[in-house]
Amino acid sequence: MATYYIGANDEHGQDPFTAGKRTPVMPYLNVPFYENQFNRPAKIRFLEACLRNNFAVYDVKPELTDTAISARVRRINAQGLTLLVTFGYNAFGSGNTFNSARGISSFYSRQNPRAQESRALAEELYEQLLNGTNQTGRGVSDIADVGVLQSVNCPSALVEPGYMTNFAEAKLMLDPDYQTEVAEECCKGVCVYLGEKYISRNDLANYPVLRSGSSGNFVYLLQYLLAQNGYALAVDGQFGANTQQAVVQFQTANGLTADGIAGNNTWRTLLVLAPRPTLRQGNRGTYVRYLQQKLTSKLYPLGNIDGIFGNATQQAVMEFQQENGLSADGIVGPITWQAVSVVGGGRPLP
Repeated sequence: MATYYIGANDEHGQDPFTAGKRTPVMPYLNVPFYENQFNRPAKIRFLEACLRNNFAVYDVKPELTDTAISARVRRINAQGLTLLVTFGYNAFGSGNTFNSARGISSFYSRQNPRAQESRALAEELYEQLLNGTNQTGRGVSDIADVGVLQSVNCPSALVEPGYMTNFAEAKLMLDPDYQTEVAEECCKGVCVYLGEKYISRNDLANYPVLRSGSSGNFVYLLQYLLAQNGYALAVDGQFGANTQQAVVQFQTANGLTADGIAGNNTWRTLLVLAPRPTLRQGNRGTYVRYLQQKLTSKLYPLGNIDGIFGNATQQAVMEFQQENGLSADGIVGPITWQAVSVVGGGRPLP
């Protein structure tokens, strides 16, 4: 495979949240969702997908702050990127009330020095998003006065896969499966644009067994996933002592055999793939965090998303079960997993 260098950028920030870039107040939770709560995880999952597909990657804005566009453009133009994908989320109206505007859009700029390539990239991203999600399409558009589209020296496209001001699409913003879906479809679009075969996420046969001494893109991916789970280690593609220690710590925290070898069970847990374990009060780990993210996106309040199955999480599970015609026992088994794992849905507007 040829060496491609893929950049990813997320609009706006979380620390602090960018003012105005938010949904109306979400019922049941009584807080808004902020745009970067979608943009950043979608970007991170896109970078993970690109690593799995053997591309080199560049995170334009690793910090949580809303970094100036001019600073991001300077970073991008210093890298010699093959292409750039930016993640955003759309809005319509005042932003204080929900409305009917909806759908997926992608954008490019005719002012980009590689405008035709930018348009082709935007079209491939849009086609894959339209085919791979259940969302309405709004088309591919030229847009002016957006620095990360017009002022960078590589093909560049922006995707906005929903509206913050549409109630159903606002809930999707915090759905980890929708974040992953968008990221994977964008990676597919990049692969089509570059003429490369896409390597799927959910087939464990695509992931090699890694151990001390391993190196390469999948070690980089392993380290990146561990870092996203809060483990401090260098992301350098070299499986050394610090990476082995982080693997052991992750395995221990998730009830896996703590041998420091990243095999199927470790990859499955890092990626939160099925089959998912039965969860109940007292459990901890990656699958609990995923459950909490799904419940929050469906507007069941449970406090902090911390990977700890406590009283509040149990109450949210029981409310979800009761409202979805399931046995309200607070235990997340196969039937509850099937219901909660659906992309979208959740509580209606009161």
